[in-house]
Formats: sequence, C-alpha cells, structure tokens
Amino acid sequence: MSSTLSAAPTARYTWRVVDIVVASVIAVASGVIFWAWNTTHHVFDVIFVAFPPSSALLAGMWLFPAVLGALIIRKPGAALFCEMVAAVVSSLLGSEYGWTVWASGIIQGLGAEIVFALLLYRRWSLPVALFAGMLTGIFGGVNDAFVFSWFPEYTASMKLAYVVFMAISGLIIAGLGSWALTRALSRTGALSSMASRKAAQERVLG
Repeated sequence: MSSTLSAAPTARYTWRVVDIVVASVIAVASGVIFWAWNTTHHVFDVIFVAFPPSSALLAGMWLFPAVLGALIIRKPGAALFCEMVAAVVSSLLGSEYGWTVWASGIIQGLGAEIVFALLLYRRWSLPVALFAGMLTGIFGGVNDAFVFSWFPEYTASMKLAYVVFMAISGLIIAGLGSWALTRALSRTGALSSMASRKAAQERVLG
C-alpha cells in the first residue's frame, strides 16, 4: 500500500518516452515557427513607429512553446525544454539574433517553468497559464532591454515600457493562446496518451 502511494508522485514527475517525443515535436515545430516569424515580423514595424517599444506586443510569438509545452507534457522541465530547443532550432535554421537566442530560450523558458514549479506541477488552469505567459514575457523583456540591451536608443522608461508590452504579449499569446490550443487538441483526442488528455474537461479557473 505504502509503496503504491509513494510511486504515484514519482510517476507524475517522471518523463516517459512519449513525453520526450511529443515535447521534441512541439519544440522543433515551434523552432520552425520562430524562424518564419524572424523573417516576417519586421513587416509590422510601421504599426509601432509612433512608439517603438510597443513592438513587444508581438513578442509572444517567441514565448508560446514554454507554456504550451508545459500544459501538454505536464512534467518538470517541459517549459524550459520546449522553449530552449525551439530557440536552438531557429538559430540553426538561421536567425538574425545569432547565438543569443540560445540564452534567450533558456531565460524565457525559466519564466514559465518557475510558475509551474511553484505550483508543484499540479495546476494547469487558465489563470496559471496566463501568469506563466506573463512571467515568460517579463523575463524575455528584461533580457532584451537590459541584459542584451538590444535597444541602446531607448530611455529607461522606454525599456520599462518594452518589458510591460512583452508581458502583455506573453499573457495573451503564450498564456491564453497556449491554454486554448491545449484544450482544442484535447477535444480532438490528439493528447490521448498525455497527462493533458482531459484538458478540455478541466475547470477554467480550477
């Protein structure tokens, strides 16, 4: 009896072969999306010419694998793994940001990973996904604006605004978008072998 009870938590945290395969598929597919987005997102620059930091509203397209991977795999390290591998794949395909995307992938992935870890990988509701997406955006924004300093022409207030806009983008695109996609995939039966197979039936605010 006691051995059965002790095995349950272990199973919850242990990666299976199918988890590794699905996480890898998510990460590689996301890396291809990153690469495509890297080559096309500048067409929207004209929209943000009045206040350049607001361009971070589109940054969620580089953040979603962390939250999506965690929501689907539901194992420790999934957020970090999916975001980091996606970044590496985009770099290998050719990125204007070069090797720095590797570091960005780790930092952004940690943003989401921290949220799920604090909840002991037991909560997967909409508020959790939104918070994970937002923190991923904050980590990414601070990295871009203050660590790598991609925008030396920005004032301190503009850099802070960039972080806020990236947090909003992370919340909506990475958080809400990944949560909705996970539920949609669950309804199709595509997640039948995953811990998230009943995601569509879970309480929104649970």
